[in-house]
Amino acid sequence: MERKAIQPDKIIIREFRLIKGQIDSPYEFRMSDITSFDFNVDFNTGVNIEENLVRSDFQINVSTVSQANSVEAKGSYHFVFIFFIEDMPEHIVITPEQIVDWNPNLANAIASITYSTARGILMSRFQGTVMESFILPVIDPNLLLQNVAVSNTQLK
Repeated sequence: MERKAIQPDKIIIREFRLIKGQIDSPYEFRMSDITSFDFNVDFNTGVNIEENLVRSDFQINVSTVSQANSVEAKGSYHFVFIFFIEDMPEHIVITPEQIVDWNPNLANAIASITYSTARGILMSRFQGTVMESFILPVIDPNLLLQNVAVSNTQLK
């Protein structure tokens, strides 16, 4: 497939859903004891060629790392984004073997929009909670496209 340039105005977020949003923090937990956070991110996509739709699933699990607390606080979120891609047949095709052949520029755009939007939502959701000092780091969106979970150990 010829790899055409992506026109950002042809990518429309049609729907967003918060599937899961949960923070578990023991009553005795002391925020002042937090030294860092562990996290992992999982990103998956699906396509509906007939309707020009791309679904991206973004899941994150965050836990505190502290010295004095016996039980760590944990946060878990799952977001789903549905994108309408106006010129999708120019950028995504299904091969005879039923494999999705993506224009890498479109795949990168979907991963970037999903991650950065989720990052902002998390910053807002974590305010006023034990997770308020956690900020999802900026990453290369191509890490998400490698179909492996991203964790803070990969970013060090």
